[in-house]
Amino acid sequence: MKESIAELRSEVDAFQITGEADLEQFRIAYLSKKGQISTLFEGFREIPPEAKKETGQLLNELKQLATEKYNEFRERLSMAEAVHSGVDLTMPSYPMKEGTRHPISIVRNEIIDIFSRIGFTVSEGPEIEDDNHVFTMLNFAGDHPARDMQDTFYIEKKSGSESDPHDVLLRTHTSSVQVRVMETQKPPIRTISPGRVFRNEAVSARAHCIFHQVEGLYVAENVSFADLKQTLLYFATELFGEGVNIRLRPSFFPFTEPSAEMDISCNICGGKGCNVCKGTGWLELLGCGMVDPNVLDACGIDHVKYTGYAFGMGIERAAMLKYGVNDLRLYFENDIRFLNQFRTEIL
Repeated sequence: MKESIAELRSEVDAFQITGEADLEQFRIAYLSKKGQISTLFEGFREIPPEAKKETGQLLNELKQLATEKYNEFRERLSMAEAVHSGVDLTMPSYPMKEGTRHPISIVRNEIIDIFSRIGFTVSEGPEIEDDNHVFTMLNFAGDHPARDMQDTFYIEKKSGSESDPHDVLLRTHTSSVQVRVMETQKPPIRTISPGRVFRNEAVSARAHCIFHQVEGLYVAENVSFADLKQTLLYFATELFGEGVNIRLRPSFFPFTEPSAEMDISCNICGGKGCNVCKGTGWLELLGCGMVDPNVLDACGIDHVKYTGYAFGMGIERAAMLKYGVNDLRLYFENDIRFLNQFRTEIL
């Protein structure tokens, strides 16, 4: 057996390969199932036990030698064929385009970063919620329009048309996350809740049944409306630039009292008036207010000792104002021509 291995090794070394035909002949002669190396491996079973170790090592070395020679010449022939066909193997490959985040993710991350710099933590919660956390604990009346099925996606109604704390639905705002935070944490609480929300609305340039929100909450002792205003002014300046102005208009939300809508000066016309701001010079951005004492009590927080403020905004809305996008549907269509405009963004 050793002599046969030595002879075959010499043959493999001496075999000349000049083309595809020679390479295939080499494979059939030595590496195929009926090749000479396979025949030697079949005869290995008849080797005495005391000689198996040494013989087996020689056989493995032979097979490795033949395999390496075959692979080496196959690669050489492939390269020669490529050169012959006119392919320049020294040319660099096509440049890979760098990916980018979606504009909604860019603005979301920027908002989180802005509030993180002033001590806000990020909290998240389930998208499938119960009526208790979405409406009841947030001071929504039992007959509030937001509870109607034409405004909310219900998964399971427990009591027919009547509102029930155990009704299962897709959350309509991320305020439900704030409720869960107040249930489980003691003040001071300073958190923002980014996430996806759902409302039963017709899809148009200005509305969608799925959108994204960031809601903020600060509960501690001696929190005032002035604290809220200063926080929002800081946020608007960081997101839209030093030249932005804000204004607060009285409004109503079930979970805040007093409540306000915040507008920013139009970044298209600089506040002079244009078709984007409908000639007013202002663009609506978010809703805000002081947390209603009923909400604090429902979450087990003493409203006499603690006060707080809350605010919420749609990320799509903020992105529309930041980038001058005039159609909400563009964010969901994944048109590469639209998304390529944000290639330079890295957030």
